[in-house]
Amino acid sequence: MDPVTILLILFVVALVLFATEWLPVDVTALGLLSALLLFGLLKPKEAFAGFGSDTVLTLASLFILTRVLLRAGVIEWIGHALARRARNANAMLRAMLGTVAGVSSLTSNTATTAVFLPVVSGLSRRAGIPASRSLMPLAFASILGGTITVIGTSTNLVVSGALPATGLKPLGFFELAWVGVPVALVGLLYLFFVAPKLLPDREAQLEDTLRAYLADLTVAPGSPLIGQSLRESGLGRDHGLTVVAVRRAGPGGEGLTSYAPGADFIIQEGDTLALEGPTERILAGKTNLGVVSRSEQKMLAAEGGTPGATVRLVEAVVLPGSPLLGRTLREAQFRERYGLSVLALHRRERTVERLGQLRIRVGDVLLIQGQADRVARLGDRFAVLGDLTDQQSDLKKAPLALLLFLGAVALGATGVVPLGVAVVVAAALSLILRLITPEEAYGSVEWPVIVLVACMLAFGTAFEQTGAAKVLTGALSGVLEPLGPYGLLGALFLVTVILTQPMSNQAAALVMLPLAIGTAKALGYDPRPFVIGITVAASNSFITPLEPSCMLVYGPGHYTFMDFVRVGAGLTLLAFAVSMVVIPLVWPF
Repeated sequence: MDPVTILLILFVVALVLFATEWLPVDVTALGLLSALLLFGLLKPKEAFAGFGSDTVLTLASLFILTRVLLRAGVIEWIGHALARRARNANAMLRAMLGTVAGVSSLTSNTATTAVFLPVVSGLSRRAGIPASRSLMPLAFASILGGTITVIGTSTNLVVSGALPATGLKPLGFFELAWVGVPVALVGLLYLFFVAPKLLPDREAQLEDTLRAYLADLTVAPGSPLIGQSLRESGLGRDHGLTVVAVRRAGPGGEGLTSYAPGADFIIQEGDTLALEGPTERILAGKTNLGVVSRSEQKMLAAEGGTPGATVRLVEAVVLPGSPLLGRTLREAQFRERYGLSVLALHRRERTVERLGQLRIRVGDVLLIQGQADRVARLGDRFAVLGDLTDQQSDLKKAPLALLLFLGAVALGATGVVPLGVAVVVAAALSLILRLITPEEAYGSVEWPVIVLVACMLAFGTAFEQTGAAKVLTGALSGVLEPLGPYGLLGALFLVTVILTQPMSNQAAALVMLPLAIGTAKALGYDPRPFVIGITVAASNSFITPLEPSCMLVYGPGHYTFMDFVRVGAGLTLLAFAVSMVVIPLVWPF
């Protein structure tokens, strides 16, 4: 069997496996790479070259830099800053969607959706509208923003990295903006005025899917809460936190506790608020509201800020036989015994007590913070349920994190240094300056995407070297030639959109790229506009909830599969129409 036939068979098999996901996409890609080696279609050096390509290193570094921004609370701070300035909640929801699109143009759209999810949910409650009418637009806005720059989505970067092997220049940093900005603007108008008429009215399940914790947090000097009433503070409305009780120190040092305080209760410096809410809301409150955990502060003071120590945040359930049972945390001397701090506690039934006054029971879940080695020595009286370390943020690191990220983007965008060099250096500096730990950095990299990209780059090389590209594009050119350049662009766009529904966006783009370039060259057209069309089509996936950003809101919004089809189909058609007008004007055939 000749090499071309073998490669085309492998191509069809891979296409079926990508579409059905009978195997994970990265496993399919590795299997494809193995087949290329076993059949002798590529030499080992050529097959493994993708793993050391600048595209793969750039992708990995961008994953790390995005995590650095999240850990520093930069994106979260932007969302809460907008929420605090809200006057008209409906208008603010629209402003939030525009902000999401802008942020997503420089960071992962999945991470952007995850961070803005609780903020947008809070604004929905404030506006008195079901979150089902705002969460899908949130996901779609993040996807729209991803088409504006070459780092907006990994798909854009993958296409750019694959172009030099075909003899074409990589995508410029803002090259896609010529079509990405018009698509985003028209798409946002659709989300503002048309989507609300198509979206369902269903209450979100966001709160139901999150474990509610009780935490004692003290109002620190300079907190924005000082002098505000509970109503004005927006603790419940904007931050998803319920004030169960407030303890205020009296003139003689004795404490006075107010249970279930009214909306007009005025918050003062030094008040200890018993707050109930999901873990991320409590952690966000510590970051944005100027409230602190006295237990955490005492633990850090006792340790003297141990340098180099890895601090973990875990959920641990109290098991039978624990020395804590029947005692408060202070009575059990938890901090002294374990060298750890309990930030919050979850109990199945609601309580009106403060955390410091609760007597521990079997089954209580504690939110515990401390050095990793001490967490590991909790013993057999606790069962660690999960590690929530990545949910913590530290705004003190935000200026440096933002400087590194924007510096890398500016240097790469202006061409002072290659983009890959800029982001690799920024990622290295993030590690050196301890903005992120090595474990977190490696954990932030989406390895399935890295493996997929590296393997598909090798497949592209084999596609060219064996002559399969000429055979397949020759056959396609004969069929598509009567359509003309506009028909060819439209056909490639629509086929790419169809492929992105069952398979990953990156895989769809890498499958279509050599076909589009080869067909365009065979018909005497400039391949550039068709490359742009495929990139835009692959990055804008709205019709099904299989896009990661859409999956994040699928459950919380109570959505059905057909909700995405109904709302996403119109947005896809708009993206198609705008692309068909703009692409030929900017990149002539």
